[in-house]
Amino acid sequence: MAETQAAGKRKEVIGNVVSNRMNKTIVVQVVRKRSHPLYTRVISKAKKFYAHDEKNEAHIGDVVRLEETRPLSKLKRWRLKEIVRKTALVPEVVTDQK
Repeated sequence: MAETQAAGKRKEVIGNVVSNRMNKTIVVQVVRKRSHPLYTRVISKAKKFYAHDEKNEAHIGDVVRLEETRPLSKLKRWRLKEIVRKTALVPEVVTDQK
């Protein structure tokens, strides 16, 4: 009677990386748009998700796809599934001002 059950489809979201300063963690902002039921205006709702990035491969500005997973820490419940679009990395310019 040891039947294996297929895991259900996990939730996925697509958003922009807004921070990658923590080790193996990225912060992704997901923007959802919907029409207001009474005023018929488009309303944007933004939410930030902490996600696990095992190889530290995502950078600020990248568009990424996240997949729901088990809790990894106090705030992390998502993991990086793929990088949909990479952003062009611009080198930092150091100016000497006195």
